[in-house]
Order: sequence, then structure tokens, then C-alpha cells
Amino acid sequence: MYAAIAGFSLGLSLIVAIGAQNAFVLRQGLYKQHVLWICLLCALSDAILILVGVFGLSLVIKVIPSIEWIMRYIGCVFLFCYGAISFWKAFTHNDALQIKEAHKQSLRTTLLVCLALTWLNPHVYLDTVLLLGSIANQYPNQHGYFALGAICASFCFFFALGYGARLLKPWFSKPTSWRVLDFLIGIIMWLIAIKLVI
Repeated sequence: MYAAIAGFSLGLSLIVAIGAQNAFVLRQGLYKQHVLWICLLCALSDAILILVGVFGLSLVIKVIPSIEWIMRYIGCVFLFCYGAISFWKAFTHNDALQIKEAHKQSLRTTLLVCLALTWLNPHVYLDTVLLLGSIANQYPNQHGYFALGAICASFCFFFALGYGARLLKPWFSKPTSWRVLDFLIGIIMWLIAIKLVI
């Protein structure tokens, strides 16, 4: 039980940090578009990564350090491009006036974007896989409980973020709010990219 609580606490503390994936879930929640599928996809992806980390991939990364650097630079390029798109939206779009009439992307396109934001983000591997995997070793014979706790944290967080975003809808009825959100997302993405390079 203690291992499960530790896994839940650590998993939640890692996932709460603002990033591309969380920003995307927040935006989809505000638009009320494919929220269930996005939350489910993010939580299931996290579950897979947690299981891989807890049960072994962290050892592979330690044995072959070059894998970490490859993921780092691919992720850096991806985050830089995503940040640039957010800045472009901040200065050119006026989405906020059309929250109810927002352009609806297909479920397939939305899920592909979500998959890219999840699986091309190096922080996912460094935090979820490497960090959780190494800490899980502190709980011998309880790896399963630790992983279960971390997976529960992911499900709780993503569904709370996706569906809780609707409570913020009045604030985002103003065009300035959307511009600020996009601008902040752009800054966050570029800061993460810079941090990865440094």
C-alpha cells in the first residue's frame, strides 16, 4: 500500500508540470472537443510509459546513453516548432470569440497531434520512464503497486484537467485570454526546448 501511495504522489508531482501535452488537453477541454478520447489516450500512454520504466527500460537507457541524446534533440525540434505555432496563433488568431463555433478537427487528426505531443516529448521519457523507473527500485517486490499508484495519478490528473477546463470557459470568452494562453504556451515550449539543448 505504501508503494502505491508513493507511486501516486510521485506520478502526480511529475505530471502536473505544465507542458505541451497538458496545454493541449486544456485547450481541447475548453473547446469541448474529443475530451474523453484525449484524456483516455494521454492516460493510457502514460500507463504504458510507466510500466516500461518501472519494469526495465530505464536500465536500457543507462546502458546506451546515446538514446537519451537522440530523444533530447528530436524533442527539442518538435517543441520549438510547436512553440512557434503557438506564437503565430497568439498574434494572428481570434479564437476566443468563437469558443462555441471553434473549428472542429477530426478525431483522427486530434489523436495524432496528441500522440505526437506525448511520444515525441523527451521529458516524458526522462521523467516518467527514467525517474519513475529508478525510484521504483526502492520498493523491492512491490513494483506492481508502485506502477499502479503512478498510473492512477495519470488517469485522475488528465480527466480532471480535460473536464475541469470547462470551469475556465467564462475567462476564455475574451479574445485576450486566448492570446495570452497561446503566448504562454509558446514561451513554455521554447523554454523547455532551450533547457533540453543546454
